[in-house]
Amino acid sequence: MKLEVRVPTLSDSVASGTLLPWRKQVGETVARDETLVDLETDKVILEIPAPASGILVELRQPEGAVVKADEVVAVIETGEGAAVVAPAEKPAQSAPKPVTEAKPAPEQKPSAPLPAASAAPVVPQGEIRREPMSRRRSRVAERLGAAQHTAAMLTTFNEVNMQPVNELRQRFKAEFEVKHGVKLGYMSFFVRAVCAAMQQFPVVNAAIDGDDIVWHGDIDIGIAISSPRGLVVPILRRAQTLTSAQIESAIADFARRARDSKLTLEDLSGGTFSITNGGVFGSLLSTPILNPPQSAILGMHTIQERPVAEHGQVVIRPMMYLALTYDHRLIDGRDAVQFLVALKAILEAPEPLLGET
Repeated sequence: MKLEVRVPTLSDSVASGTLLPWRKQVGETVARDETLVDLETDKVILEIPAPASGILVELRQPEGAVVKADEVVAVIETGEGAAVVAPAEKPAQSAPKPVTEAKPAPEQKPSAPLPAASAAPVVPQGEIRREPMSRRRSRVAERLGAAQHTAAMLTTFNEVNMQPVNELRQRFKAEFEVKHGVKLGYMSFFVRAVCAAMQQFPVVNAAIDGDDIVWHGDIDIGIAISSPRGLVVPILRRAQTLTSAQIESAIADFARRARDSKLTLEDLSGGTFSITNGGVFGSLLSTPILNPPQSAILGMHTIQERPVAEHGQVVIRPMMYLALTYDHRLIDGRDAVQFLVALKAILEAPEPLLGET
């Protein structure tokens, strides 16, 4: 009996996806629910599993093909017929390989090589390597370009003394990890502080839709996470209802699934506000770009010991710069600045943030 392998149902915001390299070839045995191929969409990588055990007898679509929901991509032979199937058919041809253009290298003195990024291709000296953008990178480029052209983006800055948070973490991190099975990081403090500040300034959680302002009752925070395939922003839903332990557990789970390409479209859909932490890579200061249709995004940065004035004395404190990029069409400068000031005040007196952990 032959069974068709179809593209799974996609979300309303995703119309199609691109097939990545096939994990199985014609003639090979497959097990039920075994992944045959990955599907790269605008937001996430989805797995297309085998609907039953058997022999893969046909590949309807090659690597690199753009396919839609419910489209047939392969055929599996199951039952008694599967035992006699030989790998007679060749798999579909894969997409063309990236083209490498060579040009003479100008004479220059040798210099020390720079460390290459982990995801970057190796390019010999004097060559130019050209390859198509991945579907996700193309979509990211499109969305960020659209944000630059549609929103009136403005960024305001402040800095926060992280010593109170550091001291609180040191006091409770061992107990917290034993009790909840997850480490007490910085992100739960920032998520809960953002939720508290939004009680005073709900416009930061609102959005523009045409000529309307959409006021969100829940605070659904996108947490920017680096993955092997690039930046992803899974959504921490109803963050205002979550304890510190729930926040840390959810973010740890997002990170694991991002690393293993296990995030779903549902994980990445929606969101009313975002937090990005360039500090994990050593960024001292940046101006984050909005994630439309959201109206604001908070940028965290590296913690650096700096001299600051306290009560007329110069002291050394672990300081972090905060950046709030916002859509000035909706959020006035006064509200943006005061939101960031409120956030600073909450983080510098953080004891309530660990309540009901």
